[in-house]
Amino acid sequence: MNETFTNNQAEISGKVLSEFQYTHQIYDKTFYITYLSVKRQSSYADKIPVMVSEEIIDKSMNYTGRNVFAAGQFRSYISYEAEKHKKTLYFFAKKLSFINDSIFINTIYLDGYICKKPIFRLTPLGREIADLMIAVNRTYRKSDYIPCICWNSHARFASELVVGSHIQSWGRIQSREYEKAISEHKTERKIAYEVSINQIQYADI
Repeated sequence: MNETFTNNQAEISGKVLSEFQYTHQIYDKTFYITYLSVKRQSSYADKIPVMVSEEIIDKSMNYTGRNVFAAGQFRSYISYEAEKHKKTLYFFAKKLSFINDSIFINTIYLDGYICKKPIFRLTPLGREIADLMIAVNRTYRKSDYIPCICWNSHARFASELVVGSHIQSWGRIQSREYEKAISEHKTERKIAYEVSINQIQYADI
């Protein structure tokens, strides 16, 4: 297993919410995407986009409602619309298998670099929280830019990081719904994706 895979490792399990839809074709490979409902310890479930190549699914089958385990990476893709860049986050599955629905899995490991100054703040209830962006190297001189969030002592640690800090982190992938203002009287419901960190440290310790 090469370094560009081991620095971004993720595993999730959940229920397939829709049929796989065509997204694009590159290097004679066709790619499809669906959404997985991934349970948390609470009653809430995250809705995670999962992309796969034609090599690991059978397009003649309808996977909707099936419980699956996926292993792969959490990736980002930058596109440009109306002279503005748009970042899309998705789970890129390298392995997909059917499972029992009682299995709960949502883990991710990232080894990368801080590429924006972390933002530290307090919630209305006084909890410490920090937002950070981790750049993780990939093949072909590409990088994935993964938004992350951490709490309390981990947030205090993150607040001391500077751009270029080499860190390792462990956590889970989560989705978060929010309202975006489209005009003065209109809003649109959006979904943001991020990694909730439960352990973080310098990579060279």
